[in-house]
Amino acid sequence: MNVNGITAAAYAPTAKTTGKTSGASQKSSSAPAAVYEKSTEVTTTTAKSDTAVVESLKAEAEKRTSQLRSLVEKMMLSQGKAFDSDAMWNFLRSGEYTVDEATANQAKADIAEDGYWGVEQTSDRLVSFAKALAGSDPAKAENMINAVKTGYEQATKAWGGELPEICQKTLDATLKKMDEWKTSTAEPAK
Repeated sequence: MNVNGITAAAYAPTAKTTGKTSGASQKSSSAPAAVYEKSTEVTTTTAKSDTAVVESLKAEAEKRTSQLRSLVEKMMLSQGKAFDSDAMWNFLRSGEYTVDEATANQAKADIAEDGYWGVEQTSDRLVSFAKALAGSDPAKAENMINAVKTGYEQATKAWGGELPEICQKTLDATLKKMDEWKTSTAEPAK
């Protein structure tokens, strides 16, 4: 729709005065006051993944995962242990190891409620990552929910058994937040 066409029609002289009859003006119009022009422009909105957010989240996750891996490796090496990845999971699952106070304190801080690997921050990152991949398109929310569930199934398999309680709490929090995202954006605005 052309805005100039509307303003020109609205402000153009459209009537002329022909004289007085009983103190009232008599007008005759030769053109309408405004003309509606239907827009021929078609606008489409396509959700695109937010690659900057995705890359930023991936970089931060890789950095923090490296820090966590280093913490675990340090703890294992201090006990004279070296493992391939399968044996490492078995070792960690067994709980048959000692942890020095500094490592234990760091791990506790990392998984605390407000810690980087805690339920809230981890679930927030998972939701942010899913939204960035989906371009914040609520139609893709269900696919993202299924992807998170699949990831947890794969992690459970890699762990070789039931994941620690914090993992289940994180999954529950993530799914709740993603469901809220899906339902809040799926409802029409009033």
